[in-house]
Amino acid sequence: MSKEHHYDVIRGPAITEKATQVSEQNQVVFNVRRTATKPQIKAAIEGLFGVKVKAVNTLIRKGKLRRFKGKPALLSDVKKAYVTLAEGEKLDVTTGL
Repeated sequence: MSKEHHYDVIRGPAITEKATQVSEQNQVVFNVRRTATKPQIKAAIEGLFGVKVKAVNTLIRKGKLRRFKGKPALLSDVKKAYVTLAEGEKLDVTTGL
């Protein structure tokens, strides 16, 4: 796959409190395209960052109903990927590419 395709699969890192906690278990959390599969996510991470991926777990956070300027709005669904890196691999997503 080309590098452009990898960027289509990976939307960006998820910088949250839980993502910081799981980084201690050698995991990194990414927001990914809704139709992305686990093999595509694994190939994209290995191609972009040059690290060995041990496992990929995904989840879909359903959109929530929020109010924006007094009017109800529905946030869209978000797919997240918890990527477990192989032993000895490190990935710092805060520095960027």
